[in-house]
Amino acid sequence: MLIGPDAPIAFESKLRGSHMAHVYDFYKPNLASEYPVVDGKLSQTCYLMALDACYKYFCHKFEKLEGKQFSINDAEYFVFHSPYNKLVQKSFARLVFNDFTRNASSVDEAGKEKLAPFASLTGDESYQNRDLEKASQQVAKPLYDAKVQPTTLVPKQVGNMYTASIYAAFASLIHNKHSALNDKRVILFSYGSGLTATMFSLRLREGQHPFSLSNIASIMNVGEKLKSRHEFPPEKFVEIMQLMEHRYGAKDFVTNKDCSLLAPGTYYLTEVDSMYRRFYAKKPKEAPCENGAVANGH
Repeated sequence: MLIGPDAPIAFESKLRGSHMAHVYDFYKPNLASEYPVVDGKLSQTCYLMALDACYKYFCHKFEKLEGKQFSINDAEYFVFHSPYNKLVQKSFARLVFNDFTRNASSVDEAGKEKLAPFASLTGDESYQNRDLEKASQQVAKPLYDAKVQPTTLVPKQVGNMYTASIYAAFASLIHNKHSALNDKRVILFSYGSGLTATMFSLRLREGQHPFSLSNIASIMNVGEKLKSRHEFPPEKFVEIMQLMEHRYGAKDFVTNKDCSLLAPGTYYLTEVDSMYRRFYAKKPKEAPCENGAVANGH
């Protein structure tokens, strides 16, 4: 991340809401395994609870600063931490329901009528109510298509990237809408299990070359990068995962050094010695790499 004056992507530093809590929703108690322990239902509820809290604080700060009520109409786009797209849809619908309970301008009369039966639910009840989930997504659909859908390309194509998922979503927005982002506000919601979450605001402008949104989109080249992926059969994926499990925390081994599918300039693991020291090589621009069965450096 480059930081400097006249940036095309600027933080609105006074518009931010954060929330933290101590929960065991997604954690790694067994350090001998690379896999976490996940309480899926709790994790989803924690995500939505954190979203509510951050949105509440964010709205309060906006209203204190601007002297008027905030609604989702005050931002052009919303970017979410994206474990899977269904949760992103639920999250934006949750913001619409929040606006409904605050009597904000973003919910029209037809939307209010659909959400009215759920107005008396407590917070805990609302997180588990499937009818509310369905109704709020129906009300949110037109706004979701306009304000969230352009951010979902990379997370939907690649899958859960954990920390990187929010920035992959933001990259998707720049890829899809870079020519129409000048002077637009983008709200981002970041979430980490355990938990800590923040909602913050960015103000975008085209900027000057080479630090312009259009040039950033060109250099990222998202479309071509997605097209350049290599397809593997499920059996090969299972084989690679088994090798990763076997090598996790291991020592005194060398890899097959096949980097044929890596981009030029990529560093890859070549060896872990008997003292757990790790050694890497860098793929040159032209020279071929050794052949092998597994292509991810393991």
